[in-house]
Amino acid sequence: MADLELINISKHFGGVAALDHANLACNAGEIHGLVGQNGAGKSTIVKILSGVITRDSGEILIDGNPSLVNKPSDAIRAGISMVFQELSLIPDLKVSQNIFLGLEKPDRLGGTSTKVLSERTYEIFDQMGIDVADPDRIINELTLSQRQMVEIAKVVARNPRVIIFDEATSALGRTQAQWLMGYCRILASQGKIIIFISHKLSEIRNVTDRITVFRNGTNVGTFGCKEKSADEVVNLMLGRVMERIYPPRAVEIKPECNLELQNVKTGSRLSEISFSLNKGEILGIGGLTGQGQDELFRALFGVQPSEGKIFLCGEHVNISSPSDALNKGISLVPEDRATQGLLLPKSVSDNISLGVLPKILRFGFINRQAERSLVSSAIAQFSISVSDPSDSVDRLSGGNQQKVVLAKLLATNPKILMMFDSTRGVDVGTKAEIYGLLRELAARGTSILWYSTDNDELINMCDRVLVIRQGQIEAELTPSLITEENLVRASVGEPIIRNGTNSQKPENQGDLQHD
Repeated sequence: MADLELINISKHFGGVAALDHANLACNAGEIHGLVGQNGAGKSTIVKILSGVITRDSGEILIDGNPSLVNKPSDAIRAGISMVFQELSLIPDLKVSQNIFLGLEKPDRLGGTSTKVLSERTYEIFDQMGIDVADPDRIINELTLSQRQMVEIAKVVARNPRVIIFDEATSALGRTQAQWLMGYCRILASQGKIIIFISHKLSEIRNVTDRITVFRNGTNVGTFGCKEKSADEVVNLMLGRVMERIYPPRAVEIKPECNLELQNVKTGSRLSEISFSLNKGEILGIGGLTGQGQDELFRALFGVQPSEGKIFLCGEHVNISSPSDALNKGISLVPEDRATQGLLLPKSVSDNISLGVLPKILRFGFINRQAERSLVSSAIAQFSISVSDPSDSVDRLSGGNQQKVVLAKLLATNPKILMMFDSTRGVDVGTKAEIYGLLRELAARGTSILWYSTDNDELINMCDRVLVIRQGQIEAELTPSLITEENLVRASVGEPIIRNGTNSQKPENQGDLQHD
């Protein structure tokens, strides 16, 4: 008998079965990996375990005893806490207030002083071996990765017996993700039960002891993490053999410039960046998190003021706002789809048509026939799994939500599509679909600027990669130079390996390296 068991768990949303007599068994001192496509039931079963949603039927046993977990407070009393993929922080409160929300011990005046909360936050950070942010900073002021670290600290502060990490590394940089996997091992050594959900099989295979695969709302296999190859795990997730994840690169990119930047900078974070992006090219942006990549994309989308010159198809332009960028043919798929890319309470139909409303207006009213035609075409093109376009988008899986974001933006027929870590939290099957779509767009002449924290994406999908370090272009990597080693070396300021030898970067950081 396992220390934690979920037996014959079923859950329906309307007429759709999210879980169908699903089972999961985990032990103390174990890191248990949970994998599957978006919509396979992973998040549903751990949300049932954490009391966020109620099950239709089935049992939860802890140490062989039935546990009545029907709401989050029940789970907390049972020693179960979850690090959510969609963060549960209160954006207008301080870091310390979020971490100890509900745990504060009132002083004699009925409150808890800011100083006490700050001191206790520093203690938690020290215990975890991290330095995230000033405890008195407001959550809204933090980056996504910093907010994710605060979410983790919030759970650790409760000292639970069962900790669920639902795609917790998807918002973290490489170094932070490696720290988290090491910290999971520390937590497991303390006798805790760790459930680790990730779409990155390399993480699952590196950190977990056992793996459970979910498909179509049920458990289709549990095994030791080294018992099956990565390909076997992927095939089990999909229920079929996947021959190729990444489509082949374009044979040739014609040197027809769509976008050119000359000495573009923003404040102190981005220092006079210069590069060009050709028609039909996928240009990758790499480097460690927080080196100015975000500022580059924000400047090109009109969110952040910048200096320097930007040229579109040879014409000098000023981009003053997101609407200005969209009108000029520049679209951005943002990092955080939930808060930046979608109106979650609105329908799939409303979200997809949002970017092209002026095109489907007739006498000041939405032409419903044109809207239905647009939406049905997008749902078919992107294989969006939705029972009805009027369903709210927050009912979709993460992968399908990301498809809605893409559908909305591509309806504007952009000349330049910017992707900012846009496959974060997306399953391997949906990633393969997105990769294929991007290659098709590039073949039709769309220019794609793609920042990714996943080096495999940069290696396999990009025609060139620019590595940014400390706000400057550290190196340009053409296909023969796009390797894991070179991406890492350039990101930390080391010379790249060119034909077996080190190659120093040029003295002028504004000039690009050429193969």
